[in-house]
Amino acid sequence: MKPFPPADKGMERYVLNLPEQKDESLFKVELIVGKIVHIDSENRYFFGGKIEEQIIEGWGYTRYVISELGSMGGTLMMAEPNAPKVDRFVALGGEPYLIRYNSRLPVVVYVPEDTQVRYRIWRANTEMEMMEKG
Repeated sequence: MKPFPPADKGMERYVLNLPEQKDESLFKVELIVGKIVHIDSENRYFFGGKIEEQIIEGWGYTRYVISELGSMGGTLMMAEPNAPKVDRFVALGGEPYLIRYNSRLPVVVYVPEDTQVRYRIWRANTEMEMMEKG
C-alpha cells in the first residue's frame, strides 16, 4: 500500500484485494460508486460524476478518484403521495465502469466522505461463437 497515499481531508480510501484466478483475462471488475439516499421506491435515480484514472508518479500504478458526486437526477414517474420513503443505494449514472482484473495489485479508489464504493466481478464464457458472414 506504500504507493497509495492516505485519503485527503474530506475523502475516503477504499481498497479491494482480488483473489488470484487461473486465467485473469476472462475477468473484469466493475466499480460502482454512489451513496445511500432517502427517496421514493418508484423512480430510478443516478448521480452525475466521473471516475478518473490517475497514474501514481514513480510507481506507474493506477488509482481511481471521484472528486465529487454531481447532482442527483432521476425519472419523473409520479410516486404514490402517501408511500413511505426508503433508503436506497444510488450510483453514478452512465455505462458500467469496467477495469482489468489483476490480483497482483490492489484496486484503490478515493471518494468523498459519505460515498460508498461497491464492485461486481464479471466473467467471460470460455466458449466462442462463430459469426456469420454478411
